[in-house]
Amino acid sequence: MAYQSVKGMHDILPDDQPVWDRVRSAARHVGDFYNFLRIDTPILESADLFERGLGAGTDIVEKEMFVVKTKGDKMVMRPEFTAAVMRAYFQHGLGQYGQPVKLYYEGPVFRHEQPQAGRFRQFYQAGFEIVGAESDPIYDAQAILGVYRILEELKIKNVAVHINSIGCHKCRTAYIKKLEAYYKKNAQKTCKDCKVRITRNPLRVLDCKEEKCQLVKADAPIILDFLDTECKAHFTKVLEYLDEVKIPYHIDSHLVRGLDYYNRTVFELFTEGFTYAIAAGGRYDYLSETLKLGKLSAVGSTIGMDRVVEVLKASGKGIAAKASAKVFLVHMGDEAKKRGLALIEEFRKAGIRINESFGKDSLKSQLRVADKDRAHLAMILGQREVFEGSIIIRNMQTGTQESVPLERAVEEVKKRLK
Repeated sequence: MAYQSVKGMHDILPDDQPVWDRVRSAARHVGDFYNFLRIDTPILESADLFERGLGAGTDIVEKEMFVVKTKGDKMVMRPEFTAAVMRAYFQHGLGQYGQPVKLYYEGPVFRHEQPQAGRFRQFYQAGFEIVGAESDPIYDAQAILGVYRILEELKIKNVAVHINSIGCHKCRTAYIKKLEAYYKKNAQKTCKDCKVRITRNPLRVLDCKEEKCQLVKADAPIILDFLDTECKAHFTKVLEYLDEVKIPYHIDSHLVRGLDYYNRTVFELFTEGFTYAIAAGGRYDYLSETLKLGKLSAVGSTIGMDRVVEVLKASGKGIAAKASAKVFLVHMGDEAKKRGLALIEEFRKAGIRINESFGKDSLKSQLRVADKDRAHLAMILGQREVFEGSIIIRNMQTGTQESVPLERAVEEVKKRLK
């Protein structure tokens, strides 16, 4: 049988690596500029960390976690980073770095959902967490600014920031009662999952992507009408900060996120031609208390790296072709092959990339590879050259060539590449 990758898991092939490298580089560059510290957390975490942190009624916990059981331990392959970063913050006393601590991460996450456009079972995220500050709206703006700047650096145009406030526990109570009443009245128009959600986890109905539920949502009560004075002031300040740095936004009054730990600011970033969000985040002041770790305000944002890669590939922008080696080593005979291996190391030390085709023996076939590689120079090393201590340097454009002493090969190549 021919083996295939597991459903929902995908290989990142050599041709796609340049665009992936570009996305990683942009995320790291923005993180470094804004003084975020890199953190890596394990792929395997305690299941309870996410069951408690994300909320028992969320789709991720109910349907999508990859659970690993061994000798009585129940672990999961991380479905997201935020809860894991919060666990690491308390475990290692990261408050020692000062408040707030700005942390940056990137890596794979895992969710057992139905694969479709923009959705995989293993996918990659890069994101920022600002942990330990009071609920200062300037950090909400900075979290948005971070992912927005990544997309800007990648030259992704027409990025739309959709933003909302879902308030706090206090002001959400009256809203949820109103929401429950509205959805119970329209229950026959919703999907079977939303019929359950409205009693178990009412805010989740607003996150449903089913078309008929989207139609019901259009006339649902708006949470902004229920915000208390503090939450209104907080949201107003966030918008003022975004105005100050000239980040355009759209207030999406029905926007919620699919995780229970969010409060106040939530946001998603979209780009033209794609229906799914390419970045998202929000404030999560209650997460640390939910995990019984203590009280700690925080806010974060993340980009979906796979989705950003798809946007770049579709637009053709920001994709840097892999730089080809300008020099190609041609060998003829076993002694030349052996000496060529050492010669490549000399060029490595000099910072000059060399390609070769040690699996081919004929001069013609190797020169054909060099031509396909668009090499500027070919160095030809045969048995005679090894014996005489020389090497032939051939200009692949003009066809002219010259024999030079082998010990001066690096120096002579440098001269010709200028």
